[in-house]
Amino acid sequence: MSLCPHRAYLGLPPLLENVKIEGNVLTFSLSGIIPALANSLRRTMLAEVPTLAIHEVMFFENDSPMHDEIIAHRLGLIPLITPMGRYVPKDECDCGSELGCPKCRVSLYLDVTASDYPRVVYSGDLRSRDDPEVRPVSNSIPITKLPPHGKLRLEAYARLGYGREHAKWQPVGTAIYKFQPIICIKEHCNACGECVKNCPKSVLGISNNHLEIIDLEACSLCKFCMEVCPLDPPAISISHDRSKALFRVESTGSLPPKEILVEAIRILKEKSSKLLEEIEVSTIEKKGE
Repeated sequence: MSLCPHRAYLGLPPLLENVKIEGNVLTFSLSGIIPALANSLRRTMLAEVPTLAIHEVMFFENDSPMHDEIIAHRLGLIPLITPMGRYVPKDECDCGSELGCPKCRVSLYLDVTASDYPRVVYSGDLRSRDDPEVRPVSNSIPITKLPPHGKLRLEAYARLGYGREHAKWQPVGTAIYKFQPIICIKEHCNACGECVKNCPKSVLGISNNHLEIIDLEACSLCKFCMEVCPLDPPAISISHDRSKALFRVESTGSLPPKEILVEAIRILKEKSSKLLEEIEVSTIEKKGE
């Protein structure tokens, strides 16, 4: 089953291209689609790709000015590196334990004592008891501050979860897309340069007394160039191609951005296959009636 009716008519799946990865940021284009597919992929990356996050915290000592609940909430929002495929969600684990087991839970601890001076407790002070690969993405996230000789001792339990349950399990900070811009420069353009000076994204330029498109994909579809054009009608028009989406995905660091995309596509295909099976079963049952 193809997810795309446009390219599907030719027996082709959606086309993913122009993939670029810079640190935790992934950009790519997806063509031969409908808007619903683009949004489904975006929402799947946000809500359906599982990651580890701290869900329960046991406090032994807390001399900080913050209540236990506030610190627990902050701990839950610290992104943890998640080894793909190593753990299972609690509701899919066969242990049946309320506390979980090594297959569905990771134990971390924090034990900090301030010296003669106040001390800031950072995410880097968290240590894993079970799996050294599971650790905070960044060591420099402030958690709380201790007074001189103050102590903070706790044990935290991380489990797999989904962004649809709570934002702390989202593998991405942002997952956005826009449709491919279409810029049309009309014949009556006199290259006055007003659109070039006012474009906030430097999409346009003038070369040899002619208006040119310098960076099409940078266009934000604001249409400000049309507003500032002194001609009537404007010598430039802006529209978009709804069959091609330009994505920008920024990982929290829990998972590499490429893994997030691959897993989201797998989940989307799996759900589509299940839906098709349900439709086929329902059709057969109705025919049997």
